[in-house]
Amino acid sequence: MNYSQTALDFLEKGQLDDFEKNYKLALKNDTDEYLFSLAEELYSYGFSDHSKEIYEQLLKKYPDDDTLKVNLAELAIDSDDDDKALEYLSFVSPESDEYVSSLMVSADLYQTQGLIETSEQKLLEAQMLAPEEPAIWLALAEFYFATRQFQKAIRYYLDLIKSGVTEMSAINLVERLGVAYAQTGKFEQAIGYLEQIKTINMNSDVKFELGFTYFSLNEYQKAIDVFEEIREDEPQYSSLYPYLADAYIEQNQVDKALITVQEGLANDQYNEQLWVKASEIAKQAGQMELVGEYLTKAHETAPDDLSILSRLSDWYVDNDKDDENIELLKPVADQEMFDAHLSYNLAISLNHKDDIKGATTNFQIAERELDTDTKF
Repeated sequence: MNYSQTALDFLEKGQLDDFEKNYKLALKNDTDEYLFSLAEELYSYGFSDHSKEIYEQLLKKYPDDDTLKVNLAELAIDSDDDDKALEYLSFVSPESDEYVSSLMVSADLYQTQGLIETSEQKLLEAQMLAPEEPAIWLALAEFYFATRQFQKAIRYYLDLIKSGVTEMSAINLVERLGVAYAQTGKFEQAIGYLEQIKTINMNSDVKFELGFTYFSLNEYQKAIDVFEEIREDEPQYSSLYPYLADAYIEQNQVDKALITVQEGLANDQYNEQLWVKASEIAKQAGQMELVGEYLTKAHETAPDDLSILSRLSDWYVDNDKDDENIELLKPVADQEMFDAHLSYNLAISLNHKDDIKGATTNFQIAERELDTDTKF
């Protein structure tokens, strides 16, 4: 038994004092091979500072060991020390056996910095140097998935699955492929993969993609079943409520749809699009006062959203609430974002209030775009 293994045994038991004692003894007494393995194990446990200390100690002894430099670069990235990471990586030459690994670590670094094109170039260079390396295929697939280039991601996920790999680095490739197909609108292909995943292995995001795919294939009851399961497990998952409500609408269950969006709003009061969806369903349910309440809430949540402003103004005009419409629109009437439709709405309300001059001005503004509109 060496000190490294003893330290790990104590760590697994949660005996941190004994772990630290044996860790320090390992640094002084264990072989370099044991220490390198210890560093890898400690990194997997989240003890990055301890791993860094070991790698730095080994690098002093083996200054030409590029594996140590790449590992230290990864640790520097984890610590948001990008300059130090780049310094380590700069010492790895293209002739090194670790150059491909350094390219992949560089890609991670540039991606975290938002330098997407540079990150992609590093991965493609790595692929050119090691075209049959599955880890690079996965890195490219994950890169394209994260940057929402789903069609490109599909290619690499398929290559991995065809090679017999369905899980790698704790990533379920079947799940990823199903989600990627769904995001590209290829719902038939998506469902074939998503349905292969056991429910117990699905997180809420994947369940949502499954429900969304069922919805897109007009399989509304299946969509409802999935969305309801998410709602039960994670009621704060606000993205599900508009789709669940729409699925109920498709099943002619308007009352259930209205209750659903109301539940969603109870969990997410700052989602303006949820307020808008609630107003649409309230209108279908014939509850016109609720329409106004929900649009008002939507406008309060996103006062600069012209689409919501226009919906609320339309509701005021349709319900003869001229004072409210004037109060809503006058503050923005002189701004560049004021458009013909809003000018028309304001003109109607001003005309109803006998403000002929103001109504005329706004009718003239609206005429620039609505001169061919019969109703205008």
